[in-house]
Amino acid sequence: MRLMMVLAVMLQVQVMNAQADAAYVPTAENLAARESFMNDRFGIFIHWGLYSMFGHGEWYQYKEDIDYREYQKGMDAFYPAKFNADEWVKFLKDCGARYITITSRHHEGFSMWDTDQSKFKITNTPLGRDVLKELADACARHGMKLGFYYSHIDWHTPDYPVGKHGKMLGRENKPNWARYYTFMNNQLTELLTGYGKVNCIWFDGMWEHGGEAEPFDWQLDEQYKLIHRLQPACLVINNHHEAVIPGEDVQTWERDLPGENKNGHAGMDMGALPLETATTMCDHDNWGYDLSEYGKFRSSKELIQLLVRTAAKDANLLLNIGPRPDGKIPEEAMERLHDIGSWLKVNGETIYGTRGGSIGDGEHYVSTTKGKHIYLHFIKGGLKEVSFEVDGQVASIVPLGSNQKIEFKQKGREVKMKVMYPSTATDYIVDVVLK
Repeated sequence: MRLMMVLAVMLQVQVMNAQADAAYVPTAENLAARESFMNDRFGIFIHWGLYSMFGHGEWYQYKEDIDYREYQKGMDAFYPAKFNADEWVKFLKDCGARYITITSRHHEGFSMWDTDQSKFKITNTPLGRDVLKELADACARHGMKLGFYYSHIDWHTPDYPVGKHGKMLGRENKPNWARYYTFMNNQLTELLTGYGKVNCIWFDGMWEHGGEAEPFDWQLDEQYKLIHRLQPACLVINNHHEAVIPGEDVQTWERDLPGENKNGHAGMDMGALPLETATTMCDHDNWGYDLSEYGKFRSSKELIQLLVRTAAKDANLLLNIGPRPDGKIPEEAMERLHDIGSWLKVNGETIYGTRGGSIGDGEHYVSTTKGKHIYLHFIKGGLKEVSFEVDGQVASIVPLGSNQKIEFKQKGREVKMKVMYPSTATDYIVDVVLK
């Protein structure tokens, strides 16, 4: 009897898994987009909205408990006249970025395009311009992929059903989910039909209803279907800090490398989808422009090593910048990005188009792979000799960009080699070539 019960449960699980798998079958265009995404390895996250004007990050309204009617008055003074989409895109492309993901509408509810669904939008500011359209056109001109962050939360409209972790911010407690859901899908339709090819829709905010006695139904299935129907190759990414949900195309980690949970946002298991790590240049909570971050940026060396560690985890790095309210990128961010770009111009072959490697201790060195090449990235001093296993025979081992061969011994799958590199090196790269 117990065996029959176990078999019955196993059969039920298999049926449920099959149903989940059958719920979303990615198209050929989508699978190609996933592969292209994995090859890109480096993208830029842009958090820009009305909040930039206050200089205290994107959560300013929430943290200061500002009434939404008072907050929206800031719209009358928002005038990012120095914004130049072509300058942004050309600079970011020169810095080695392969795609951009920008906030179309963050939690504050302010839309950065000329939406027909709300008056709380960029074209009703003194600027009067559709900055997302300008950016989309610039990306098309310069061969840069563009995706849109879109918040499931809205601090501006009373239609949004405030969750366990939310605040009313002066709104009446009269939620209308059906109307809000339609509003969101109408906005997504605008972005997916009027702004060219969209690389991804990057959702955020589901966690506001986390831990509630009765799980909130976000109706993601229909929303994801809408996206894939309008643009099959558009990647659905959701920063919900949970296991992958059917219909998603990429699994993202916030401020952590895939599989890690040092910042407490990512306790979920790693799925089989392409991976991404989204993080800031500074070690603080804010993603939008913050006056206090001046002088607190991580070093270029640390950020380059973060890119290397992320690629070694078989993931992309989505590195954030928070433009100023005048539309310019902060100087310190530009300096760091310039340094990353200079490094990628020399070492990009060990990042772009690679897959994560299994060789390395994770602290002193990690690895990426491409074809018959295994790139060993030594990012911390202290090692004099390493041993590792490979599938096949090693033809040669050389420092990247050098013809000077490194001596090694191979016995079966095990390879031993001596290493000599400066302890202060950003990344000493060794190219292990298989026959």
